[in-house]
Amino acid sequence: MRSVWEFFGIAVVLTLTPGPATAMIVRVAARDGRRAALLATVGNGTGVLAWALLSAVGVSSLIVASEVAYDALRIGGACLLAVIGLRSLLQRRGTHTDTVEPTARARRAGWRSGLVSGLSNPKLAVFFIALFPQFLTHGAPVFPYALAMAATVVTFDMLWFSTLAFAVDRARALVQPRVREIFERCTGAVLVGLGLRLATESR
Repeated sequence: MRSVWEFFGIAVVLTLTPGPATAMIVRVAARDGRRAALLATVGNGTGVLAWALLSAVGVSSLIVASEVAYDALRIGGACLLAVIGLRSLLQRRGTHTDTVEPTARARRAGWRSGLVSGLSNPKLAVFFIALFPQFLTHGAPVFPYALAMAATVVTFDMLWFSTLAFAVDRARALVQPRVREIFERCTGAVLVGLGLRLATESR
């Protein structure tokens, strides 16, 4: 059994490794501001927690074991990332608002974007299935331990992505709308690229 400090180290590395969630938070913060990005962070954490709990009860193990189910989830997630990225790339000029406070619709869209980012990543299923057993003592109840470890990962995610959201929002307030538009297109291109990579990579 590995130590709790090893688990913390793995969780930190997982959080800081750039991926679809990072690009998603940056995109939402740049387009809709801090509050929408914070809700995207909550949505992503909900998706991560769902994968962890599914791993604890063995559902995601079945998904990983079934090549068809895994590939369907992978392709579906890739398509969602690509669609969100393309929406940023094809956003017409002049449609962005310069208000600091996002609308309720933008906040809801931020939460949905984060949730989609978390749920559409089948790699999380593989990660949790591989990670959890290494930190369980023999005979220990799986579900409470899995819940505690998942909560730790989500907490690190929340701290890091919230910091990222504040930083991007602050930068957003200091730059011109045209620069924000270019930045959103860049993050959109990143999301499309991540979607293509997810669609074409093997396990």
